[in-house]
Amino acid sequence: MTERSTTLPDNLRADVQTLWDYHDMHHELRPTDVGIGLGSHDLGVATYAAELYQQGYFPRIVFTGANAPTTVERFPRGEAVHYRENALELGVPDDAILVEPEARNTGDNITLSRQLLEARGMEVKSVMLISRPYQQRRAFATCKKLWPEVDVICASRPQPLDEYIESIGDVDRVVNMLVGDTQRITIYADRGFSIPQEVTSAAKTSFARLKALGFTKRLLS
Repeated sequence: MTERSTTLPDNLRADVQTLWDYHDMHHELRPTDVGIGLGSHDLGVATYAAELYQQGYFPRIVFTGANAPTTVERFPRGEAVHYRENALELGVPDDAILVEPEARNTGDNITLSRQLLEARGMEVKSVMLISRPYQQRRAFATCKKLWPEVDVICASRPQPLDEYIESIGDVDRVVNMLVGDTQRITIYADRGFSIPQEVTSAAKTSFARLKALGFTKRLLS
């Protein structure tokens, strides 16, 4: 595969689409007390959070995230800081945004966002987790483990797979991230980081084939 290509090869399409569909929780959007934008390399998370705020789905946004090896070059001041700047440019008022700049994993995103909201005296009974599309299932499972009493729904900017790859600009990165997130569904549940989630037989098969083809950059040992 050509480096930095944005074209998904035909021989990978079915398996990548299977994992893409598996991670989508297919939650119906409804108003919540707060929207939490989970930091990543995908600025579309902040853009979609801003759109949902402007559509009245929640009155407050928390952007959460420090940096990871996959984001430090793109967001040198931290994921949450760049997300906030993007939302401000899109017209979200500054007083509607809280920034949590320390989280370095999804568990931190949930725990530190909760602590920030509690420190502000905000009663939160429902949250909308806004993430990159293939983080939905892991974000949901993590939130239900660490914040079990809250009503949680997941949302991602609605985009077809090819359009999403084009927006990221690197098909290799997207496929590696999909494979890595699929592995984490099982491993993180085993380690007590999240609640168990069923991995469909189709997802298991597609994961194994893509792993065998060398998409292993995001796999845990």
